[in-house]
Formats: sequence, C-alpha cells, structure tokens
Amino acid sequence: MIAASELILNPDGSVYHLNLKPENIAHDIIFVGDPDRVEKITQLFDSIEFSTQKREFKIETGTYNGKRITVISTGIGADNIDIVINELDALVNIDLKTRTIKDKLTSLNIVRIGTSGSLQAAIPVDSFVMSKMGLGLDSMLRSYEANKVTNSSVEDAFIKHTNWDQLKGRPYAVSCSEKLEKQFENATIFKGITATAGGFYGPQGRILRLAIQDEGLNHKMDNFTFENNKITNLEMETAAIYGLSALLGHQALSLNAIIANRASGTFSEDPNAAIEKLIEYTLDRF
Repeated sequence: MIAASELILNPDGSVYHLNLKPENIAHDIIFVGDPDRVEKITQLFDSIEFSTQKREFKIETGTYNGKRITVISTGIGADNIDIVINELDALVNIDLKTRTIKDKLTSLNIVRIGTSGSLQAAIPVDSFVMSKMGLGLDSMLRSYEANKVTNSSVEDAFIKHTNWDQLKGRPYAVSCSEKLEKQFENATIFKGITATAGGFYGPQGRILRLAIQDEGLNHKMDNFTFENNKITNLEMETAAIYGLSALLGHQALSLNAIIANRASGTFSEDPNAAIEKLIEYTLDRF
C-alpha cells in the first residue's frame, strides 16, 4: 500500500495538486502552459462536463466532435510536469481507495500545445514544430531510474559537441510516441529535437545582470545534429513530458507554434493567431 505521505489526497478523495478524481478526466489529454489558454481550447468544444482550478492547474473536460478530451494547464517548467503527470497516472493506474497499483494499467494520450522560439533560421515564426525527441537540460528526470527510456548516444554526442559542464547534470534524451507522431504529422510541420531548459533566463542563454556559465551554448545547439535531426527549438516542458510518459507507459507528443526565431531575431506579428491555428489542428487530429 502506498503511504499517505507519498500519495497525498484531498479530503474529498481527489489528488492533491490537481483536485481531480478518476471520473473527471478523459484518456485523451491536451497540455498547455497558461491557464488562460485552457478556455481558448474548450470554447471550441460541443459541451463541457467538468471544470476546476487549483493554483496554476486549470482543468476542463468536455466533448469535441464526439471525442471526450481533457485540457490541463501545467504552468511553467519541468517541476510542474513532474506533479501533473504523476498525479494523472495515479488517477488511472492506482486505486485511490486502497492505495494500491492496479493489475491492469491504462495508457493516456498526452499532446502538449505550446509556444516556443526556434533556434534554426530555416524554421520561421508562425510555423509549427513537432518534437521528435526531447533533450532535457533540466535534470528532473534523473531523479528516476530513467535509463530504460533515454538515448545515451544522443546525450553523449550533445555533451561532446557543447563541451557540457557536468556540474549542471547529465542531459537526457527521450523520443516522442511513434503512435502520436503518425497521428499528428503533416508535410508542413517541421520535426526535430526540442531542448528543454530548466529556466527562462540564464538556462536559455539570456543575460540581464547575471553572467552565465556558457554564453555560447545556444550557438552550439544551433549547430548540433544527430542522425540528421537538429535542435529546432528551446522551451521548458517537452523532455520532461516525454521522459515521465515513457517511464509510466503513456503516449506523449509536443507541438509548438513558433512565435520567435532566436537565430534571426524575429518575433511573430500575431502570436495569438498562430496558437489558435495549432489548437484547431490538434483538435481535428484527435
């Protein structure tokens, strides 16, 4: 039995951070970062059956063209992803009353809709990127026994190419779900490696008042290639989603609307329009 200190439940029996019970979620789930983006998606639903919010975690479940879908805002960062995916997994794979793992496990379909900055000049603003692989620079997944889902060849190549400082922790590389990749791919969507940083400023090469450990890291990432896959974009969640989903047996995919191009220094003139197009595309593919 899982101790109360490890699997924390609210007085009503819902999981601690998300305020959810098993019946509140669908098996097809969309992640967004911003709580305000949840309703931008669910306003397109035919109906909404459930809605709740606790802190940055806003959740709505409803039906779109006959398909039951849950939309969850995760907030920013891999630490929040650790909370969200573990609690979602508990909802479907742990009996919350007996605190025991179920004999028959359920696999969720998780698609992240995000915004991101491109590291490649050839990937323009307002385009879409599918993360074929997540490259975690945040170290979160290293708290788990992750070797069975990570790609050490990619990690070693990246460490060598960037002269990565091991004091920052070993990067981890995890592939997306092949099933969801086939379901959501399109000839107009760019594919590549998405780097997941552990912060927004220094970890992504931004300098305000603090010096950073490697001012040339972004340029090194621009030039990194592994088996014809380049690092297309840099954000803060994808690798964590891929890593935890793979470990727990869930299917995960990350789609990003590119609203900035770090290589060319450009920014989308209408980022809201770009994300709205990606939302519609994702819902239709579900």
